This record gives sequence, C-alpha cells and structure tokens, in this order.
Amino acid sequence: MALSDQFELIQYGALSINPERFPLYALKSKQWDSSKPSVLITGGVHGYETSGVQGAIKFAKTSAAKYESHFNLLIAPCVSPWGYEVINRWNPEAVDPNRSFVENSPSEESAALMTLVAEYDNDFLVHFDLHETTDSDEDEFRPALAARDGKDYEPDIVPDGFYLVDDSDNPQPAFQKAMIDAVRNVTHIAPPDGNGMIIGSPVIQEGVIQYPVKSLGLCAGMTHCTYCTTTEVYPDSPKATDEQCNDAQVAAVAAGLDYIIGQGD
Repeated sequence: MALSDQFELIQYGALSINPERFPLYALKSKQWDSSKPSVLITGGVHGYETSGVQGAIKFAKTSAAKYESHFNLLIAPCVSPWGYEVINRWNPEAVDPNRSFVENSPSEESAALMTLVAEYDNDFLVHFDLHETTDSDEDEFRPALAARDGKDYEPDIVPDGFYLVDDSDNPQPAFQKAMIDAVRNVTHIAPPDGNGMIIGSPVIQEGVIQYPVKSLGLCAGMTHCTYCTTTEVYPDSPKATDEQCNDAQVAAVAAGLDYIIGQGD
C-alpha cells in the first residue's frame, strides 16, 4: 500500500536555516477517529541516528496498516532534518533537541514538534521515540558537550546492542519487556557493564534503563501518554547490519502496540 493511500502528509514547520531545504513533515492516519487511542512515533530527534528515521519510515510502509483498526497514528520520522543531512546530534545552534522539549524551547525542531502535538491536546496513549547510541557519542559529541559547557569529560562505555529507556516516573516494565523480547529475534540486547549499568544508569531489567523523561526535557516525555519508550540501537556493532537496526526499530514499535492491544487499551 502506498503511504499516500494510508496517511495524510502534514508539513508542520520548516527550519529557519533553510526553510525550503529543511521542511518538517509528519504522517497522520487518514482515517483519524477520536474514539480510538492515538500513537505518536518520532525519529531523528538526533538527526545523525539514522535507523530512527529509517525505522519510522519502514514501520509506516510495512507494518502500520496492521494497526489502523486499533489506533490513530502520527509519525514524525525526521524531527531534525538538518542534523540528518550533516550527520550531527545537535542543531545548527549547537543545542541538543532531545534536551529541549520544554516551555520556551531553545530548539526550533523541538518547539515545532511540540506545537504539532499540542494540536491533538497531547492526547496520546503511547509514544515511541526512536534513537541510536553510536561510537561517535563517546568519540565526538560527549567530549564536545563537556568542552562547550566547561566541564571535565568522563569517558563511558558504548553499550553493544539494543536497549530501551523507560520513564522512571511512570515505569511500564511489562511493556518494555515485550519490546525487548521481540527485538531479541532481530538483533542482540545490550548487556550491562561491570557495574550493572548502561550509559551510567542501573539496568532495571534486561536491556532496560530509566530516566525521568519529563524533567530532562526528553522527546519521550512531551505528551501525557501512559506508555512511552526511547529505543536505542547500536549501529556500530560488528554483530548488526544497518537493515537489522531498522528492523529492530520496527520490531520494537510493533511489539509495543501488540502488548497494548493485549491489555485491552
């Protein structure tokens, strides 16, 4: 099925650095029904995290139709198109969009998406925010962040494998587990380091850590949803291909939706 048959293409803004080159697009279910729960899927908040973008698009192409009878879908596959093009975590002002989902946001990418979501009264049952953890996080962006902010850089270990970030203020462990179990069939799950951590946070269950997503200004905390997750794929692993990374994103979204359907929500 062509995406134009299933989705309405919405332009919800454009980046001021070059509005013609960097429009902001989302896909909205054509058969939007206020009696059904709504699902938000975001990718490319960090533009350089490729499978977040490609995974969101692949889900729309290959799997979304299966869920049309259960949910309304709003998919913003590339929240930061400038970052996607130039392979950057930050936006042109060296602001991290994924710490900027706050009132009076310093990131126009984040502000535009929040304005779009507000049109739906933030009324989403579930939000999947699709990300990657890459070697460049440690080699480039975290040292640059420390230098920018005048702090000492403390090296960490890049986890080899897929993991999820749950909301510590509203944990949904069974929801997260359903996604981990599904992704395990596509690619490997990140193990904890020697201290039982992944990127400095305790592993709550296999492949799952927690952040207070709202107070940190993360994309995953921008709605009032019951279920949220941030996916993290490791594309630099010698044990995973680019296609496996895209497929892991699709598998996570599908498994999360299957879980919710099973709960009768």
